[in-house]
Amino acid sequence: MTTAVPPDARRRALLRTARDVAEDLAADAIGRDQAGEPPGDEAARLREAGLPAALTPPRPGRGADWRTGCAVIREISAADSSIGELLARHYVHTWSGRFYADDQQAAALEEESVRGQWLWAGAVNPPAAHEDAGRPDLRLRPRTTGYVLDGHRPLDTAVAAADQIVVDAVCTVTGDVLVVRIPPGARGLGLEPARDRLGQRVAGAGGAVFDRVTVTPGQVLGRRPRDEESAAPFTALAEPALRLALCHVGLGIAEGALVEARDLSRSGRARRLPGEDPDLFLTYGELASAAQTATAVVDRATEVMGQALEAGARLDAEEAAGVAALVATAETVTSKAALHVTARVLEFADAPGLDRFWRNARVLTSQRPVAHRLRSIGEHYLNGSHRAVAAAFR
Repeated sequence: MTTAVPPDARRRALLRTARDVAEDLAADAIGRDQAGEPPGDEAARLREAGLPAALTPPRPGRGADWRTGCAVIREISAADSSIGELLARHYVHTWSGRFYADDQQAAALEEESVRGQWLWAGAVNPPAAHEDAGRPDLRLRPRTTGYVLDGHRPLDTAVAAADQIVVDAVCTVTGDVLVVRIPPGARGLGLEPARDRLGQRVAGAGGAVFDRVTVTPGQVLGRRPRDEESAAPFTALAEPALRLALCHVGLGIAEGALVEARDLSRSGRARRLPGEDPDLFLTYGELASAAQTATAVVDRATEVMGQALEAGARLDAEEAAGVAALVATAETVTSKAALHVTARVLEFADAPGLDRFWRNARVLTSQRPVAHRLRSIGEHYLNGSHRAVAAAFR
């Protein structure tokens, strides 16, 4: 008879595995960043360590709770933020069944994902303020059984390495927005890896072209709300959960940059030696404080998000809005800290590869202006507006 492994023991084992994988990735991170190839070899390393199967929603005896999953993402990101982002998006997309499907379908899908060591990728748009504005660029045409999918969707990770691609598309007959999963080998699916990116070069970004791709009923996860007003509280967590997972990638970038700069200073390979230089102490104190401040905010948001995900259907709209507001704050603080820390460490040393931290932070944060989030946070703080919180994630 097999003895069940206690959750605490599984958590410790998973974190040990994450540290081992991080050490392995760190050993050749600079060379892989310079090559900028799709993450085929990296995905194989992750599967060998069992991380795609481990980073799935928690069920008895398997999966990872939200806090543990985020800890793994941050550990990996400090060594290689491209692979950290790949895992962050994978982990959140494995929650798609819970966000959009019924529990029976979600459980079966997660079990299959664990057995197959599936690596997930995709891009599901958040609901917009108005129904017409929230319609995706992908189209589903009904057929006798299932649908035919057409259109183009940019993806941030694992274009050439994923086992499942999750997207939202509008039904041309009913107008419903459906969330579907597509295997990469599907007929009519073309994958276009991006080349020569500024940063996050090994994440596997690119585009997916859907040309009359068959979608079976079993590949339909459920309906995505057409607009933010119709989103159930638990489903409304889908986009904030993704943004929060990416905050852990940003923290990993800042922490990795600081550690590498510190090692250079200690080894005497930096422009300024540690010795008794008070200005150098001041700079490291400032940067360490910025990183630790961001960590405190992100950890608070992670704890609250974990509680909300555990609540599931019991979550109410007020609680969901509060979680989203914390995530928006965490994203704002983390973006500033990651950009600040990674830019300042370049002043310490002219070491090969040190610039990758700034480039990675820049690409990770560039698509979401800080001012937009701050306005939404401010309106929510002043007026308690749920609409304002939702706007932070559009």
